[in-house]
Amino acid sequence: MTPMEIKEIFEHLPHRYPFLLVDRVLEIETGKHIVALKNVSINEPFFPGHFPHHPVMPGVLLIEAMAQAAAILAFHTGGQRPGEESVVYFVGIDDARFKKPVVPGDQVMLHARFERQLRGIWKFAAEAKVDGVVVAEATMMCALRPAK
Repeated sequence: MTPMEIKEIFEHLPHRYPFLLVDRVLEIETGKHIVALKNVSINEPFFPGHFPHHPVMPGVLLIEAMAQAAAILAFHTGGQRPGEESVVYFVGIDDARFKKPVVPGDQVMLHARFERQLRGIWKFAAEAKVDGVVVAEATMMCALRPAK
């Protein structure tokens, strides 16, 4: 598939500033995998409070960025769009590891690979890389549920 620019990402994710953590989708193969990009800028809203004299992107936001890439893949694969009637929830995160800090100026490549779907729960293997080096990885599960 051709890459997704921000307008199409808006169609696949309900997140908006300051919580949208995917800037572009570079590659997506329905039901298989996704490669997305997060440009990390010193202007991110978390840097003034997260080690101001040595800014580091919080690990939990790297996990969230990988999850957003996985959610795009899930919505794209299922032929669905997020809306007021449904929400994608985290239902599990396993084996999360943080290997190297992510700092302003980095381009984080977000990789998520679909592993399986069972009873409405999607499982993905995900990793974040900077300059080809893995900076974070995790196995994550999410579920599409009705919004209440």
